[in-house]
Amino acid sequence: MSEAASPPFAQSGPPPHPHDPWVWCLLVPAIFAALASIRLTIPSAPFFDEVHYLPAAREFLNLWAGEPSAYINQEHPLLGKLLIATGMHIFGDNPIGWRIMPLLAGVIAVGASMRALWHASHDRFATLAFGVLLVTGFHLFVHARIAMLDIFMAAFLALAAWQFAAAVREPETGRWRLALTGIAIGLALGAKWNAVPLACAFGLTFFAARLSAGRRRLLLSRRGIPVPGISLLEAFVWLGILPLAIYALTFAPGYWLGSEVAASPLAEHGLIAMHGEMLSLQQQVLSPHTYQSTWPQWVMNTRGIWYHYAFADGAQRGVLLIGNPLTTLVGLPALMWCLVSGLYRGEWAKIAVVIGYAISLGLWLIAPKPVQFYYHYIMPSLFLLAALALSLSDLREAGRKYWAYGVLLGSAAMFAVFFPILSAGALEGPQSFTKWAWIAGWR
Repeated sequence: MSEAASPPFAQSGPPPHPHDPWVWCLLVPAIFAALASIRLTIPSAPFFDEVHYLPAAREFLNLWAGEPSAYINQEHPLLGKLLIATGMHIFGDNPIGWRIMPLLAGVIAVGASMRALWHASHDRFATLAFGVLLVTGFHLFVHARIAMLDIFMAAFLALAAWQFAAAVREPETGRWRLALTGIAIGLALGAKWNAVPLACAFGLTFFAARLSAGRRRLLLSRRGIPVPGISLLEAFVWLGILPLAIYALTFAPGYWLGSEVAASPLAEHGLIAMHGEMLSLQQQVLSPHTYQSTWPQWVMNTRGIWYHYAFADGAQRGVLLIGNPLTTLVGLPALMWCLVSGLYRGEWAKIAVVIGYAISLGLWLIAPKPVQFYYHYIMPSLFLLAALALSLSDLREAGRKYWAYGVLLGSAAMFAVFFPILSAGALEGPQSFTKWAWIAGWR
């Protein structure tokens, strides 16, 4: 095992200090921002689920302007729609205003994810490879260009992972980093409920690690992994109570949404009752949808979603959400490699990405949501790419660097091939989709 891959929980002798690739963790997100900004305002009309979230965001604009407002799109928390409204308040009710905050969230998701893997593994190559895979992996790119909620959830969860991994790696900064972790968890929950399983994972990880340390005073001892100097009781405050408090605060604007004709349902019924209504709306039986799919189709990348396919802005255009055809499949054996080699070598970064993938995908095996879509795979896809990055680093260390670099080049090549229908480029005509619909499930 290379020095760079040694786990943060169990160091023997002086810890290694590989060179921090922080410059690359700024440069790669900047490249992502530049690419995702291309044709950001196209389509110039709302498309796909923007038709649900933009009206909800406009109600915040009405509220801030002192005009009658309404509490709509009640099935989702408020934060994502509030952030979209913030962009609209700054840049106007136009395509830039709609999509500037999702773009910013996508940039943050790339950078924070790279920092998280760096602190978890101290593997410089894996960190850089992860950045390349994220930029060319389709999911973040598509969602950074549309006013939907998923990209905000992904960004806040990435920030939480960064701060938690850094707290484990640098215990002397553990207290304030765990506090930031808790804040980010609360914000992720305030963006979309899909964050719940991963939100719970941070506290459970701390508990399991401290329990494994065998401390006699389990709740009050400040000794032992994962963050020496922080007791389990204090960790519960940062990773349990604080996130719930932040989550509750994200609903504060909802108390003012309403008018004399129709009062805010949140102000009228209270936060707890409102959550009962939200849950019932999430569980309602929807009509079958053309693009609904199941988790095995997500894993195998066999069912995509055309977010847009129409004549718009002077040309035939399309936006297709699928996974990168290369990395979504190569990532599956990489997950198995990380599981086996992570357990055998005690490499906690590898174990963590496998568990993260299992938790985020496992939600959709039990979720009482009758109609599911491929965009629910956004978080599992990020863990999949992290596992692939770590596996490519192992290939490189084993002397097979051409394979490692070949996968990265292949991912970039796939991104280039699909770029026109990831970025709403001008197509030749109505049948142009066949150029990219390689299998029936992508039609």
